[in-house]
Amino acid sequence: MVGYSKSPSTTQRAMQMGVIDVEAPSALLAVSGADIVLLAVPVSATEATFKAIRHLITSNMLIMDVGSTKRDVVDAARRVLRDNIGCFVPCHPITGKEVSGVEHADADLYHGKQVILTPIERTRVGHLKKANDLWTALGCHVQQMAPDSHDAAFAAVSHLPHLMAFALMHGITTQTRGQIFWASPARASATSRASPPPTRKSGATSCWPTSTSWSSSRRCSSAPCTTCCSWSRTARPTNSKP
Repeated sequence: MVGYSKSPSTTQRAMQMGVIDVEAPSALLAVSGADIVLLAVPVSATEATFKAIRHLITSNMLIMDVGSTKRDVVDAARRVLRDNIGCFVPCHPITGKEVSGVEHADADLYHGKQVILTPIERTRVGHLKKANDLWTALGCHVQQMAPDSHDAAFAAVSHLPHLMAFALMHGITTQTRGQIFWASPARASATSRASPPPTRKSGATSCWPTSTSWSSSRRCSSAPCTTCCSWSRTARPTNSKP
């Protein structure tokens, strides 16, 4: 398992925890010789990450992301990967925590959860099957959707609830006597989605155009949002990622 993060302390901590075996000095070198490459970055950073690694991408690699929106990710992949677009299988694991960072990595995070794959017309059949098999091996229930259908569905069932939770919290905290609400047991369930900073939440800026979104690639990520990691041929994939 090879990992890279823009923050050296993140990869150092990942090494100490056994989440990764090797710390790569760059995103490009992290993917060198890899069988599987997993991007765990903010959706808005996807295109820049593709550009950083494209020169060492080969047709045999399986490339996946975990972003909570798919159309903008697919468009970025088309622009950058070009002839290698068939290697890319867009993914969205439907699971998460209210905390982030490698310190909160959870080996059982994906078990029993849904993962949505959003292949396009150029996605290679073999790569799609490999992605399906990998997520299934982690205990996930895998489904497929078109990128646009995925985004329409999850804007309603995931992104909108996040936005509403943040709006509710903002309304409460700006009221003179808003602290009274903290005594209510309903507060925890109504506002738990707003626990992390907005930049850590999937779809926290879903009312902005996705091309300018600064939201996290997914709410749950047990990884920091500047991480790019790859699985080597000799390493077994785990449920946690750096």
